[in-house]
Amino acid sequence: MEIELKGSGDIGYLSKLIPATGVIFRQTPSAYNYEWHNAPAKQFIVNLDAAVEVQVSDGEKRTLKQGEVFFVEDLHGKGHFSKAVNNKFRSSLFIPVTED
Repeated sequence: MEIELKGSGDIGYLSKLIPATGVIFRQTPSAYNYEWHNAPAKQFIVNLDAAVEVQVSDGEKRTLKQGEVFFVEDLHGKGHFSKAVNNKFRSSLFIPVTED
């Protein structure tokens, strides 16, 4: 997903407002290795201090690094598999979005 940003003068670039239902703070243990599962809701996930490796149902794997934001929407089907990278504890934010 790409989110368009538009110039907003001295404050930089902004996206349009994306309606959300709240923020969930999460801490994941360093031995995190979560088998195939679906996302509980469409949501943005913000990695605060460590990476996570995610494999999706077609076999593609990505390492999502510290500071990166990603969007999950696999509410049905096989879902995804996620695990800690380099045996590091991870803090993250979940931001569930509301449907249009």
